[in-house]
Amino acid sequence: MLGENHALFIEFPELHDKIKELKNSDQHFKQMSDRYHHLDHKIRGLEGNNVPTDDTHFTQLKLERLQLKDKLYGILSN
Repeated sequence: MLGENHALFIEFPELHDKIKELKNSDQHFKQMSDRYHHLDHKIRGLEGNNVPTDDTHFTQLKLERLQLKDKLYGILSN
């Protein structure tokens, strides 16, 4: 669905406390989650406002968000 919010707290509601804890205690996790949030916000803005962008750029943004989500989940699941 276009414009859907993919915030970590929405994607992994069962890990809410752990996300919050790691954002406060792990600088690397915080940097990755901040980048993930930035990408998600940018993607939703492009989708919601019909901002012209080429498919390659848009696909690249989504791929980076997905890769970050996988890495973040890997940290969260340990």
